Amino acid sequence: MDEGLVRRATTGSTPNEELNGRERQKRVIEQLVLDLGNRGIREDALRELSKSRELIKDLAPFVWNSFGTITALIQEIISIYRFLSPPNLTVVQSNRVCHALAVLQCIASHPETKMLFLKAHIPFYLYPFFNTTNKSRPFEHLRLTSLGVIGELVKVDDTEVISFLLSTEIIPPCLRSMEMGSELSKTVATFIVHKILTDDVGLEYICTTAERFCSLRRVLANMVAALAEPPPSQLLKHIIQCYLRLSDNRRACEALRGCLPDMLKDTRINSYLQDDPTTRRGLQQLLINVQGPHVAQQAGGGF
Repeated sequence: MDEGLVRRATTGSTPNEELNGRERQKRVIEQLVLDLGNRGIREDALRELSKSRELIKDLAPFVWNSFGTITALIQEIISIYRFLSPPNLTVVQSNRVCHALAVLQCIASHPETKMLFLKAHIPFYLYPFFNTTNKSRPFEHLRLTSLGVIGELVKVDDTEVISFLLSTEIIPPCLRSMEMGSELSKTVATFIVHKILTDDVGLEYICTTAERFCSLRRVLANMVAALAEPPPSQLLKHIIQCYLRLSDNRRACEALRGCLPDMLKDTRINSYLQDDPTTRRGLQQLLINVQGPHVAQQAGGGF
């Protein structure tokens, strides 16, 4: 199918043309969804739906309620499991399944389908992609796109979503991505962990056992130690937010007093946060929580 077909189908300048455009758009989407049932042309349909997901307001409910469509998307995901270990995933295979994941991301982000998506336990099908240690482009693309699906689930604060994800043991896969993913994967994975910590249920979950807390603390510390100079702004921001939220828990705060990375206490970090006053204030509050106002003022001067 022609690239941009859905976009062109909506073009119109008068009310009648706009109405006709919406009707054409609907027919195009209906045909693309039908095409998912045909393995011979499914790849093209996936690519077009992936490109169109931000153009169509109610694409997610339509896809979710279409007979056999979710099954077809899951088939695409399962079909590449055998290429994960030993690692033998090609760029073409990775791109194809990432188109399917992009459609699932659309479903995960829509308020009408998000909880249906969760209750169907679809995130479970993505977790094998987090367990890979291969850093080649096909695997990294797969890892990043899968993280994007989870990222959409946590973007809007929702305790029910957080509770469900915690019940599926989402933290270990995220920590693995934070350790060995690309900069983008690390950033998205750290964002997910921060959003989980933001919810009281998530903070309590992490801080309930020493093992969970220490696993997160160790990964965060290793990430700080491995940061380039200057550090990526978004990644540094999410790392600081994770530490700040951990410091809201009394036991975690006490533990951080003896193991907060030196870089976060070094005044040179101020130069990396000049354009992000919110994160600078967050770091200052972290230092106050962990070290006390007097020590924080000495360590974080210039805020």
